[in-house]
Amino acid sequence: MRTVVLTGDSEGVAIKVCEKVGVDTARVLTGRDVERMDEAALLTAVRSCDLFAKLTPSQKERVVKAFQTAGHTVGYMGDGINDAPPLRQADVGISVDSAVDIAKETADIILLRKDLMVLEHGLIEGRHTFGNIIKYIKMAASGNFGNMISVIAASIFLPFLPMLPVQLLTQNLLCDFSQMGIAFDSVDKEYLEKPRKWETRSIKSFMFFMGPLSSVFDLLCFAVLWWAVGANRMELAPVFQCGWFVFGTVSQVLIIHMIRTAKKPFLQSRPSTALLFSTVTVAALALAVGFSNLSAGLDMLPLPAPFVPWLALLLVAYALSAQFIKTVYIKRFNEWL
Repeated sequence: MRTVVLTGDSEGVAIKVCEKVGVDTARVLTGRDVERMDEAALLTAVRSCDLFAKLTPSQKERVVKAFQTAGHTVGYMGDGINDAPPLRQADVGISVDSAVDIAKETADIILLRKDLMVLEHGLIEGRHTFGNIIKYIKMAASGNFGNMISVIAASIFLPFLPMLPVQLLTQNLLCDFSQMGIAFDSVDKEYLEKPRKWETRSIKSFMFFMGPLSSVFDLLCFAVLWWAVGANRMELAPVFQCGWFVFGTVSQVLIIHMIRTAKKPFLQSRPSTALLFSTVTVAALALAVGFSNLSAGLDMLPLPAPFVPWLALLLVAYALSAQFIKTVYIKRFNEWL
């Protein structure tokens, strides 16, 4: 975050105050300098100048617009009548409770106490919240894309539905509950160091990388249920459906921890207590339903004990493969979330 001062005060006063608070005064531009500049020259100037003095309200607005053109998201703080135009032009207008009415009416945020640390806390919390939103969106997009591929493949090769509607709805409900903890999850310190922007292209590339991976392991799960467990007849369809219900739910819970950080989960980045609780609870519930008579409530049959080692093997392989894909993705796109 870069701090720039735009003031109507004289050059000498502005330099003296800025030196005391640590704002760079190596280059100073006055309103007269700004007036002589065209848009291209001003765009170049804002890249290196942190102090603009003796500005008129319209000149302040013009400087704010130049910063926006340069690709910055601009927050402007002011409390006087002269600050109304730049407050309106800025992406986020900030004023104080003691400001004139026009400044408070124009501002998006009004500080109720004299403490600029509130802005820093708000900035960090905003990046934190944005990071958790991106986690959920990328997880949902890639998961739904993978499930679509799996269902299409199953409809071609299987003589029965791989999962009934009531089972699918229940699985979605459980997975949604496990993802509720994402809102309270921690974010890696490295992620908070710079601002992030909403990029649809990033979500699309993530979806095409992670979505097919989940489909590969869904198909492996189908193969295990068909050949190793023997659920390959119409009367054993409830066993097959129970197997995919359990694997699908637990694997989606597992992938939350793989996606939530660019680091190695648990070893280098730990989830919040809320997320750990929601995911462990859902995974345990899915396993309890799949290996007990509770499965009858969802029109399924309990899974046999020999499926346990296969389930563990599939989940471990899925986690290792996801970590490998993560490494490849980061090397190629230089980002994760």
